[in-house]
Amino acid sequence: VGVQVAGKKKSLLKFIKPIKIKGKTTYKTKYTIEGPGDHIFYIEPKPYWEQAESKMIIHYSKVVVGAYGMENGWDDLVGFPVEIKPLVRPYGLWVGNIFRGVVLRDGKPVPNATIEVEYVNSKEKILIPSDSFVTQIIKADKNGVFSYAMPISGWWGFASLVDGKDKMKNPKGKLVSVELGGIIWVKCRKVETK
Repeated sequence: VGVQVAGKKKSLLKFIKPIKIKGKTTYKTKYTIEGPGDHIFYIEPKPYWEQAESKMIIHYSKVVVGAYGMENGWDDLVGFPVEIKPLVRPYGLWVGNIFRGVVLRDGKPVPNATIEVEYVNSKEKILIPSDSFVTQIIKADKNGVFSYAMPISGWWGFASLVDGKDKMKNPKGKLVSVELGGIIWVKCRKVETK
């Protein structure tokens, strides 16, 4: 867990505190932005066993926060094994804007990568016509580039999932496949006028 500013990383692991929400353990931290520049907050969680898919999963996540109008570094990479490099500044987005990114594995584009897109907003209740509307599935082009127009305000998660090169032991000690995910979160807002 950390933050990267102007290519320099700072660990936030010692500031993480567990909290309970609806009986589940979650984590929070506080961080004070002290200067201008884009801040990339990132997390590499411990692998977890997903019984429904019979594999271990590691999803590397990040979000970019712009500070004091400097707007530089938003497309820097953290260095995860699989990562989405934004091709559009990932903040200051309006509903209807198109988010574009390139899926990278070990720093190289992943041709025809699959990207799962999910919407998260705890304030609004969205009517879901069927399960296929919960997770949108899009494909990158031959250069690993994808795009998606966000139709409503809130947080959007873009996850590119690839097979890990090595197997890991599940909780029962059996060697199983590993799924690696590169995730970036972006927020878009409604256009409001006076």
